[in-house]
Amino acid sequence: MQQMTLTLGHSPDPDDAFMFYALAKGLIPTHGYRFEHILQDIQTLNERATRGELDITAVSIRAYAHVSDKYALLPSGASMGDGYGPMLVARRKFSKAEIARKKIAVPGTMTSAFLALQLWLGDTLPRSAPKPSILNPQPSTFFDYIVVPFDQIFQAVRSGQADVGLIIHEGQLTYQNEGLVLCEDFGVWWGKENDGLPLPLGGNVIHKKFDLATRLKISDILTASIRYSLDHRAEAVQHALQFARDMGRDLADKFVGMYVNHWTLDYGERGRESIRRFLGQAFERGLIPHQPELEFVI
Repeated sequence: MQQMTLTLGHSPDPDDAFMFYALAKGLIPTHGYRFEHILQDIQTLNERATRGELDITAVSIRAYAHVSDKYALLPSGASMGDGYGPMLVARRKFSKAEIARKKIAVPGTMTSAFLALQLWLGDTLPRSAPKPSILNPQPSTFFDYIVVPFDQIFQAVRSGQADVGLIIHEGQLTYQNEGLVLCEDFGVWWGKENDGLPLPLGGNVIHKKFDLATRLKISDILTASIRYSLDHRAEAVQHALQFARDMGRDLADKFVGMYVNHWTLDYGERGRESIRRFLGQAFERGLIPHQPELEFVI
């Protein structure tokens, strides 16, 4: 039987490698589909999704507001910050008012971390930002930032290129090794402000060119891959170690546990409500062009 090849975009990070271990190694049935793994950073994947280039891809939840016309959210594959999330770090602790006047190194403007930063700064920034439009899709942010690859943010802060760094991925576990201190954890902040809901960071999406029956088949395969890794944790973590920058096995296992868990198997109603609030608040502040209708493959 001839296989249909699908492009699958995800980050070269231990949590994504863990999720797709069974697919990468051919350990589960794929029912006539072959998955070509495209490993790129999340900002690049977000940009590619705006052009509809990949069949299935990881995206930032913030970016979903710009790709909801082309992609539907899959029920599995979510990265949720349940009491933890992207962090602001610096060489010394700054208050929110101070951070609003500092230069911040960020990993990309289409990331959920960047949107969380904008929402957190909130009333410390002027409220006269122009509404985003086709001609101006990114409204003025009214704070000073530079875009730096996520794995270079520590260096940007240490060198003085930026005063504060917005860190994602494993940097959340290693920033103290860099001599930096925590100014804010957006997962903690979001939960306090939103009835204990997790902070929605990333998800997997599938192109709407596929009919519903096909989307469901592919969704089931991806969910089976995640479940296989959770059921065979030791070997899946061993596979993920090749993508664990500056992390030993124990730290990599901890990081994987933060972002591949029960939320990853299915958002559930609380997960979906958190996405609605996250993007709803963004729309109310004029940070995204429209409030997308959340279309889940269920």
